[in-house]
Amino acid sequence: MKILLDENLPHALPSLLTPRHDVSTVSYMGWSTLENGSRLSQAASNGFDALGTKDQGLAPEQNLANLPLAVAVLRARTNKIDEIRPLVSKLLWALDSLTPRSVTTVE
Repeated sequence: MKILLDENLPHALPSLLTPRHDVSTVSYMGWSTLENGSRLSQAASNGFDALGTKDQGLAPEQNLANLPLAVAVLRARTNKIDEIRPLVSKLLWALDSLTPRSVTTVE
C-alpha cells in the first residue's frame, strides 16, 4: 500500500511502517504549502492509497467521497514519536483493512 504521512506526524514514523508499505511524507513530496483539499487531491493523483494524519478535523471538512483514498487519523496526546509508537501496530492493522473513501481512527 502506498501511504502519505501528513506533516503533523513525526519524521521517524515512516521507518516503522516500511518495508511493509511504501511510505512518503508531505514534506518529502514538497506539498507542505498545500491546503488539505489540494493535498488530498495531489495524493490521489499520485497513486497514494491512504493518508495518515493526526488532524482530527481533516475528514469532516473534506469530501472524501470524491477521492479514491482512505484516511487514517491517529489519536495521541502529542505528535512526538514516543506517543505515536504505541499506535503503530494498530495503524498497520488498520492499513490492511482500509477501503477507499473511508476514515479510520487509530487510538
